[in-house]
Amino acid sequence: MRRARLAIVAWIVIALMPALAACDSAPQVAIISADGSKRETVKVEIADTPDARELGLMYRNHLDENAGMLFVFPSPSASHFWMKNTVLSLDMLFADSSGKVVGIVANAQPYSEAMLGGFDGTLYVLEVNAGYAAKHHIVVGDRLEFHGFSPHTTR
Repeated sequence: MRRARLAIVAWIVIALMPALAACDSAPQVAIISADGSKRETVKVEIADTPDARELGLMYRNHLDENAGMLFVFPSPSASHFWMKNTVLSLDMLFADSSGKVVGIVANAQPYSEAMLGGFDGTLYVLEVNAGYAAKHHIVVGDRLEFHGFSPHTTR
């Protein structure tokens, strides 16, 4: 009887291993300071299509502490964002093609239609909860590193 239970437990563990491995390989963005130390790591959803970029984090009521959304654009530009239909207050980290943070918008106001950002050379924008950049001392010049995925867009 004990062997049967042990076999069942072993089978369950083996069956769940792919799911557990998938959790560990979830896309993440590490934020690296100019001196090379890691400030923080964010688990991200990736917005790499026009529809996903348009929807973004609108209508969401919650975003976990170390979670965010990474917007990936087809080519570097002066990307602008707004907060229309966005319930959460957010920080936005604008980064160039090398991942270098070129601008930060802190505490973007929910539901605002004001245009935010517009930093030249932006290829990536990482949205996180408001106050995140200040809490983790993230500044222009820090760098985004991508783990578990290679950012690209389908236009």
